[in-house]
Amino acid sequence: MKTLLLELRTSLLLTLVLALLLCGAYPLLVWGGAQLLFPAQANGSLVTDATGAVRGSALLAQNFTSDKYFQPRPSAAGTGYDAANSSGTNLGPTSKKLADAVQAAVAAYRASNRLAADAPVPADAVTSSGSGLDPHISPANARIQATRVARTRGLPIERVNALVTAHTTGRDLGVLGEPGVNVLLLNRDLDALPARR
Repeated sequence: MKTLLLELRTSLLLTLVLALLLCGAYPLLVWGGAQLLFPAQANGSLVTDATGAVRGSALLAQNFTSDKYFQPRPSAAGTGYDAANSSGTNLGPTSKKLADAVQAAVAAYRASNRLAADAPVPADAVTSSGSGLDPHISPANARIQATRVARTRGLPIERVNALVTAHTTGRDLGVLGEPGVNVLLLNRDLDALPARR
């Protein structure tokens, strides 16, 4: 009986020590390290406007529908850009539903950007990402949209293209992924520009 009580006491003590260490000290250490070394990322990479109001996260796409804004990739997440339902379409390359959706998106993209009926359209402009929440578009997609945005806002195309260039990021570590343009950050900086020439 004495051995059983000793084992029980040891087990309870070890459980208490491990709970304090793994459920208290370790998470607190990780949180403190993240706040110290990467405060913006640890707090969600929040994007604010000139007034300091939070407008979103640099890590998540948002739907912009006005012609004065750059448009993100299409989203298949829930009802669109829904972070609680992050997902792709899961439609395969032989899917008629996918082909029809892409064909409709190509026509809408060409019409919105006043492109010729046979003008090439970047793939990221008409297909959703795997998460449905990708905040980036390709530089080619941004350059096509720049003409529409400049025209709608009454800005010189050179000014809008300069913003696109400033917001273009390269490949991670120089080799991973593709260059991209963060739509939310680009649109925020567009709103900071004077409205007319």
